[in-house]
Amino acid sequence: MSLNTTIPTLEGDAQFGAYVARPEGSPRAAIIVIQEIFGVNPGIRQKCDKLAAAGYLAVAPDLFWRLEPGFETDPDVPDQFARAIAMMGEFDQDAGIRDIEATIHHIRRTLGVAKVGCVGYCLGGRLAFMTAARTDIDASVGYYGVGIDGLLGEKHAIAHPVMLHIPTADGFVPRETQAAMHAGLDDHPKVTLHDYEGLDHGFATEHGQRRHEEAAQLADARTAAFFAEHLG
Repeated sequence: MSLNTTIPTLEGDAQFGAYVARPEGSPRAAIIVIQEIFGVNPGIRQKCDKLAAAGYLAVAPDLFWRLEPGFETDPDVPDQFARAIAMMGEFDQDAGIRDIEATIHHIRRTLGVAKVGCVGYCLGGRLAFMTAARTDIDASVGYYGVGIDGLLGEKHAIAHPVMLHIPTADGFVPRETQAAMHAGLDDHPKVTLHDYEGLDHGFATEHGQRRHEEAAQLADARTAAFFAEHLG
């Protein structure tokens, strides 16, 4: 099953689906897994399952639910990739952040887990940065987040630790954007940036042609250590 629970919106006027993976025993903390433009697809669900195996409660909200509930695509199939690009163009990112905030509230108030982090990929990497600036999330990680240079005006609001993974040959994040991220964030006391020389967007995906095994393992190890330090 791709989505196995529902979460109420902040306004309480609707609910949206999510995939939840639970650890054995009490969770050490919770981590929200923020989707790429491809939806809560098998790769995102596998990210959740791996986090649950490491002792975390993992929750991947369906952020495209207002457009098409349960949307998921395969990035290695050209027409499905194009469909995902179109979906991103229609997506209301501010509404998405409200849904992530609703997920934080649901985890803390309903599921009873106080410490909550997030990790996002692609669009989700951008949303992870926005979540760090706009909510009280305890720790945030973004992989190959797009357009973060345009969000640097919000960096003053980041109160909890953030880690960003930046492949230097990212076809969706030009060198100029990467340089702006470093110029704006290298001296921020809460933000850590890691560059991955010569790698492209999507290198840490669980499935498909984009994955670079060695770099994915390195980035995921850094993420695991980051969450262990800041979430438990």
